[in-house]
Amino acid sequence: MSVDLSTNIAGVNLSSYLMNASGPKCTTWEELEVIGQSASSAIVTKSCTMAFREGNPEPRYSDLPLGSIQSMGLPNLGYKAYLEMVPQLKALGKAVVVSISGFSIEDNIEMVSAFQNSDVDLIEVNFSCPNIPGKAQVAYDFEQVETALAALTVLGDKPIGIKLAPYFDMSHFIAMAEILKKFPVKFITCVNSIGNTLIIDPETESPIIKPKGGFGGLCGDYIKPIGLANVRAFRELLPESVQIIGVGGIKNGVDAFEYLLAGADAVQIATCFEKEGAVCFERIENELKAFMAQKGYTKLIDAKGKLKPL
Repeated sequence: MSVDLSTNIAGVNLSSYLMNASGPKCTTWEELEVIGQSASSAIVTKSCTMAFREGNPEPRYSDLPLGSIQSMGLPNLGYKAYLEMVPQLKALGKAVVVSISGFSIEDNIEMVSAFQNSDVDLIEVNFSCPNIPGKAQVAYDFEQVETALAALTVLGDKPIGIKLAPYFDMSHFIAMAEILKKFPVKFITCVNSIGNTLIIDPETESPIIKPKGGFGGLCGDYIKPIGLANVRAFRELLPESVQIIGVGGIKNGVDAFEYLLAGADAVQIATCFEKEGAVCFERIENELKAFMAQKGYTKLIDAKGKLKPL
C-alpha cells in the first residue's frame, strides 16, 4: 500500500510531513545544504538576529539519556547573510523557511520586511527563545505578542507564522488563541524547548552547561507529552485556517503519527537530527509510512486531528 505524506503549510506544498526545526545544524550554508539534500521537506534556517552572534559560552549543549539540554544563545550569521543565501537555498528545490528572532519589535519589523521582499516561502518568527540572558520570552507576554503581531502581519503577503513557547495552563492556551485569531497568522510552530531547566552532575557538584548558571532549554523525549498537548489544545481552539507544525521529541514514525492524531499539519525534528544527522528524516518518514499502512491509512488526512476520546 502506498502512503502519501505530502502536506502543505499556508499554501506551500511539502513533499513530506517532516522537516528540520530551527536550532540544530542549520546555521551555516554547509549545514543548510545538507538539509537541502536530505529527505526533509523544507529547509528551516537558524533563528537569525540583526547581527552575527557567537552565542553563549561553552559548554552550552549536552546530550541526556532522553534528549538534551542546551543554552545556545542564538548563534547565527546575522539576517543579511541568510537573505543573501535565499537564491542558493531555493536552488536546492525545497521550500525555504526563514526563522527570525529579533530582540525588539523594531528588529523583527526590519527582518520580516527584508524577507517579505525575498523568495523565501514562509517566515517563522521565534517568540520563544528561552536562552538569552536578560531577554524575556515574548510568548509569555500576551500584550507584547499582540503588539508584535499587529506590526508584523501587515508587512507583506508572504505567510507568517510564530514559534511558541510551551504553555501549561489552559487559560494561557485560550488567551493566546484569542490573540492569534485577531491577525492573519498562517501557522504556529509548537513547542520550543522548555526553558530554564537544570541538570546537575552530582560527581562534580556543578551544572552540566555553563550559561546562566546552568539553566537551559530541555529538549527531546522529555518534552514530547508537552508538545503533543500544545498541538492538541491549539488545534481545538484555533480555526483550520491556522495550521500547526508540531515539535518536541519526535524520533521515530510512531512519534510523528501521534502528532498527526493531535492535529499537526507537519512536524519538525530537532534533537533527533542533532544526534543522528540528516539520515533521520528518511528513516522516520519510512517508519511513519509503514505504521500508517499497517492501519490502512493512505494519506495524512485519514488520521489528522482524529484523536479518539476515551
